[in-house]
Amino acid sequence: MLSAMNTEYGMVLTTFSDPETGRRLAEGLLEKRLAACVQTLPIQSAYRWKGAVQHEAETMMLIKTKASLYPEVEAFLRATHTYEVPEIVWVPIEAGFAGYLGWIGDETK
Repeated sequence: MLSAMNTEYGMVLTTFSDPETGRRLAEGLLEKRLAACVQTLPIQSAYRWKGAVQHEAETMMLIKTKASLYPEVEAFLRATHTYEVPEIVWVPIEAGFAGYLGWIGDETK
C-alpha cells in the first residue's frame, strides 16, 4: 500500500572516493541510529573543481533516514568526511510503501 504523501522520510546523498571512508561513514550513521539503511553504488563523476574539469571514480551513498534527523546526519558527514566540500543533499521521499517507511522510522532514533 502506498503511504500518504508526506516528507517525513528521505535520503541523504553523498559521495566518497575510498572504501575506508565509506565504511566509517556507514558504520557511524548506523551505530548512532541516524540511518536505517546505507547503500553504496559505484559511479563515474565528472565535475568542475577549482577551475578544472575532473573525472573520478567515486562511490555514491544513499542514506535512508527521517527528515528530523537531517541536521545530525549533515553534521556527522561534515565532521567525518574526507572531502573539502562533500556532497550532502537531502532528497525527500514524497510517497512510498508504508511498511518500508515505517521500518525507517523504527530503526532510527
